[in-house]
Amino acid sequence: MSDLLNPCMTCGACCAHFRVSFYWAEADDGGGAVPVELTDPLSLMMRNMRGTNDRAPRCVALQGEIGGCVSCGIYAQRPSPCREFAMSGENGVPNDACDRARARYGLPALFHPSLPEMTESYGIPGANLPAEHVQSPG
Repeated sequence: MSDLLNPCMTCGACCAHFRVSFYWAEADDGGGAVPVELTDPLSLMMRNMRGTNDRAPRCVALQGEIGGCVSCGIYAQRPSPCREFAMSGENGVPNDACDRARARYGLPALFHPSLPEMTESYGIPGANLPAEHVQSPG
């Protein structure tokens, strides 16, 4: 998906809602790529992105304003939880964590059921017809 079409580029809620913790060796002083100066120790074996373990979490690598134009300052070096976090609706799969983070900042959920399922629940005649049976007006 192009950056221009990626809803994450106008969100950033996950970066300011969750603690981002990961195995210590993902940091560059352990052979990984995450800049160690942007991390805090969480336990002997775990670290977290600085700012994400605060009462009002916000990752230090997040650039921009939530719900506006945002980006990750270390995108290529981001830790595994960030790499693995999927936006809601990616590949047709909802992500409740994404939806919760967005809701905290007053942003709507990204994932919506397909139109036939949506119209079927409202009882619109013809909503169950396959696409080849739907006629355009006129």
